[in-house]
Amino acid sequence: MRSSSAGRLIKGACMAALLASQALPAFAQSASAPVQVRVQANAPGTKIDRDIFGQFAEHLGTGIYGGVWVGPDSTIPNVRGIRTDVVEALREIKVPNVRWPGGCFADEYHWREGIGPAAKRPARLNASWGSVIEPNSFGTHEFMDFVDQLGAEVFLSVNVGSGTVQEAADWMEYLTADKPTTLQQERAANGHPAPYKIKYLGLGNENWGCGGAMSNAHYVEEMKSFAHYSRNLNPSQTGENAMKRVAVGWDSGDSDYTEDVMKAWKSKVWSWDIEGISLHGYTIPNTWEKKGPSVGFGEDEYAKGIKATLKMKDWIAKQTAIMDRYDPDKKLGLYVDEWGIWVDPNPGSNPGFLQQQNTMRDAVIAALNLNLFMRNADRIRGTNIAQMVNVLQAMILTDGPKMLLTPTYHVYHMYVPFHDAKAVPVTFDAGSYTHGGVTVPRVDAVAARDTSGKLWLALVNVDANKPKRFDVAFDGVNARGASGRILTATAADAHNSFENPNSVVPRPFSGRASGGQLRFELPAKSIAVVQVQ
Repeated sequence: MRSSSAGRLIKGACMAALLASQALPAFAQSASAPVQVRVQANAPGTKIDRDIFGQFAEHLGTGIYGGVWVGPDSTIPNVRGIRTDVVEALREIKVPNVRWPGGCFADEYHWREGIGPAAKRPARLNASWGSVIEPNSFGTHEFMDFVDQLGAEVFLSVNVGSGTVQEAADWMEYLTADKPTTLQQERAANGHPAPYKIKYLGLGNENWGCGGAMSNAHYVEEMKSFAHYSRNLNPSQTGENAMKRVAVGWDSGDSDYTEDVMKAWKSKVWSWDIEGISLHGYTIPNTWEKKGPSVGFGEDEYAKGIKATLKMKDWIAKQTAIMDRYDPDKKLGLYVDEWGIWVDPNPGSNPGFLQQQNTMRDAVIAALNLNLFMRNADRIRGTNIAQMVNVLQAMILTDGPKMLLTPTYHVYHMYVPFHDAKAVPVTFDAGSYTHGGVTVPRVDAVAARDTSGKLWLALVNVDANKPKRFDVAFDGVNARGASGRILTATAADAHNSFENPNSVVPRPFSGRASGGQLRFELPAKSIAVVQVQ
């Protein structure tokens, strides 16, 4: 990787972590017994698809403009208009796929307005997000260039709400045709003769709501047509490499498409198919109208946020039960293609831009959700956190030429070894953390063998105040030690700022052998990922 501001920032964070490694909160063993964890290291199971660590980039606020795209004439270092620092930082976490162009924006997006000479692209009003001008400077080719620079796959959402089946079919032909059709020649004239690869095709977005307020039955009929006519014509995408179509499924609220979509799939005719169904579920610490602040909160808001995020377990269980009735062989994947903590926008910002700070609480929430997704990897084939840059639970925040990495980014960086790993069974008594009438599991743990066979363990201490000791026993291996990194902070709302970008960064961490087990001492509010030797 070339040296850049992103590379220097990442290296600076590592150096700051190393220098601060002795400054971890002192561990004072609580009166409660250690957590007894057993890892069945000789029983690797389900593959954890790397797409579980996917990202989401919508035309929302500064998520694209300013966050990803600055234009080729910008003084901010860029490659063909795409920020170099953001690309290099995202390459560090090995982004597997990016969902685009939305979100609610997808069902008002018309792809033809985002191709061809920039000067001729129409300016539109982004009615979904902030009522600002959408210049269409970042369109199909720019997105494909961005994903290519990341080394990631494409998750494209087609416009079912305000678009037509013909529009979606034309977009797919434009993108994937390898024979000299008029649309293929137009793509070549716009700079890309070879067909693009599309791994995932989302058939609409939240069509029960911002995507057209369709009834279940109405959506199913639309979905069948889009699934049939949105053909991928790339000859390299056959068999195991075939594009996967993802239908709209259940929302975390009252809307439920899953039953009708699965029922239709079970009795489908030859002319259409899908390979997955979506689930959207956000962590709302309080109420939809008053979600709570992203910083300046205390333990009450921390505990509420943890409780709210653990609803994801029930949402997955409900949707999986419906899918299992119609698809006991688990041919279809569940794609949680929107999730994350959603709180009140930063004071003074455009409320339609969904700008919020990213804290230690958010890092714990990210780890708990990723652990949950990995435990359900037999059904969950992909997820996309909302969102990648500057929006909601972002990996990266930018301000003009400045960029910082958030605590959530660092969780994704620590979890890279779990990409395509084989899950290993882990058992433990989670205990309870209680505050202000809120009671949640106190700890969490997952384990897996990476693609080279190395054994990795992730441990989370949810408790906001008390440290916790983990005594980990292993079946099938002789564990001699473990080393890796830990992310923690003294305050739940600790965060990185442009003035102090390394306030919350991972630090070196290790466990020690004791009595045939490995012992780990985790401070409050912490996430540790270690490789077991």
